[in-house]
Amino acid sequence: MKKTFYSELAYVFGLLSTALGVALMAKADFGLSMVVAPAFLIYKKLSMLLPWFSFGMAEYLFQGFLIVLTMIVLRKFKLSYFFSFVTVVIYGFILDGFVFLTGFIPAEIIFVRVLCFVFGMLILAFGIAVILHTYIPPEAYELFVKEISLEKNIPFSKFKTLYDVSSLVLAIVLSFSFFGFGVFVGVKVGTFFCALVSGFIIGRFSALLEKHFEFKDKFNLRKWF
Repeated sequence: MKKTFYSELAYVFGLLSTALGVALMAKADFGLSMVVAPAFLIYKKLSMLLPWFSFGMAEYLFQGFLIVLTMIVLRKFKLSYFFSFVTVVIYGFILDGFVFLTGFIPAEIIFVRVLCFVFGMLILAFGIAVILHTYIPPEAYELFVKEISLEKNIPFSKFKTLYDVSSLVLAIVLSFSFFGFGVFVGVKVGTFFCALVSGFIIGRFSALLEKHFEFKDKFNLRKWF
C-alpha cells in the first residue's frame, strides 16, 4: 500500500534537496550541471567585485531574467510566473545557507571532493524528481522549458535538450569571457558526466517515488497556481 506524500511537503523537500545538491557539487569543484553553471559563473565574477554578492543572489538574478524572457517570448503574464520567482528567491536563501555549511568540509582531500560530487549529484536529482510532483511553480529553469515547449508546440524532451546545450555553450562563453580563453570555471568533467546520467537518475528516482508514494494536496491551493 502506497503512503501519502503531500504536494506541499514535496515542494519543501525539493527545494532543500536541490539547494544542498548544488552546494555539495560546487564544493567538490568538479563542475556543476550545465543548467546551474551560468549563474555560478555570474556569482564567481561579481563576487570578485562585490564581496557580499552570493551564489543564491546570482541564482535569482539569472532565473529572474529567464522568467522575464518567458513573458517576452510568450507575450503574456501568469500569476504562476510570480510564484516561480518567489520559489527562486527562497531557493537562493537556502542555497546560501548550505554553501556556508559546506564551507566547513575539508575540500583539499580528493576523496572528500569525490564524495561531495557524487552525493551532490544524487541529492540534486532526487530534489528535482520530488519537486516535479508538486503543483507549486518550480524554479525558472523548469518553468521556462515547460512554458515555451507547450506554447510553441515543441516536444518537451527536444526543447529541454536544446536548452541544456544552450546553457552549456553560455557557461563556456562566460567562463572564457570572465576568466580568460581556455579557462574552464564551473564547467568541468563533472558537468559532462551530469549531462549523460542526470536524466536517467531523475527518471529512476521519480519511478521509485511513484511506486511507494501517492502524491496528494494537503491544502486547497492548487487553483491559485
